[in-house]
Amino acid sequence: MTEIIVTTNLNEEYKYGDELYIRGTIEKPENFETEQGKVFDYINYLRKDGIHYVIRYPEVEILSRGNGNLIKRVLFSIKDSFLEKLNRSIATRESLLMGGLILGEKSEFDEETREDFIRTGTIHIVALSGYNVTIVAWWFMKVFSFLPFAVSIGAGILSIILFVVMTGGASTAVRAGIMAILILVARKISRTYDVSRALIATAVVMLLFNPFILVFDVSFQLSFIATIAVIYLTPRVERYFRWVTPRFGLRDVVSVTFSAYIFVLPFILYKMGNLSLVALPANILILPFIPLTMMFGFITGFLGLISYTLSIPFGIISYVFLHYELGVIEVFSSLPFASIILPNFPLLLTLIIYIFLIYKLFRRNIALFFKEI
Repeated sequence: MTEIIVTTNLNEEYKYGDELYIRGTIEKPENFETEQGKVFDYINYLRKDGIHYVIRYPEVEILSRGNGNLIKRVLFSIKDSFLEKLNRSIATRESLLMGGLILGEKSEFDEETREDFIRTGTIHIVALSGYNVTIVAWWFMKVFSFLPFAVSIGAGILSIILFVVMTGGASTAVRAGIMAILILVARKISRTYDVSRALIATAVVMLLFNPFILVFDVSFQLSFIATIAVIYLTPRVERYFRWVTPRFGLRDVVSVTFSAYIFVLPFILYKMGNLSLVALPANILILPFIPLTMMFGFITGFLGLISYTLSIPFGIISYVFLHYELGVIEVFSSLPFASIILPNFPLLLTLIIYIFLIYKLFRRNIALFFKEI
């Protein structure tokens, strides 16, 4: 079945389950040039999701509401209510960031804010990661901790699946969800969680369902490259950051941030042509506060569903963290040297860099392999 993506005006609001009458011109999508001078392969980006046509600003009439899958309808309704309560308890601009941290919501950011995130290399904080979905599962397991261990594990797995569906099922969320489930299963069977095998298993499962994401989904590619860096490069570079205090997990944050950024940088330069010169300091100043920010955000939204008054104190605390994080991003983004554009970073150089990095990381394994053969 061929799917069509429809673009409408921002002042029009539609929900999952709406039956719509749409009248417009069906067109084929076209590739376009980004602000960095790179040609974005929009055709294949949509093709990976089975979308081959677009309709821009058609006439739309709502025929009926409340259709579609009941579970999805309920989950999306909960998500909308949660975001609404956040917006009531936290100032609008900060609440948008909270929605991005918790649910990966980026659609409502204005163009200037998006550009600030890109210039400072912090756009990843509003993309769902393994941390986001794992912490949700952990909380559910705590809620059901009075039940037998197997039941609490099952509750955690179910919460992950529902959470990923509720957030829209983007590739980064699916990857994080599968890996989080593998963590919980490993705990259940009392086996050491091998994150390398989990990463490979996750990739295989996702590619079996949709092989196009391997080539045409930049989020999928970045997510796996960054995860590889965290697994294999971070242990190698930690010793160079012993001068950083381990308090509040700052040393881990610095090591992980440095490893991930260095490893994904060649790919970012090739695909996007944007080199952020302030990404490391910006991330180091922000990331230690993200767990607390998310925790208070979850509490604010949950209490908001019960009582607006109860949510206010936690909303104020959330606002303080969010305002600080946005302030850091704004300050670094305003620097004239925050980022530079390299529109023609060559593919050959990208491949050479990754071949070198892979050799440095796995040279012992490579040497053993060739010795055996």
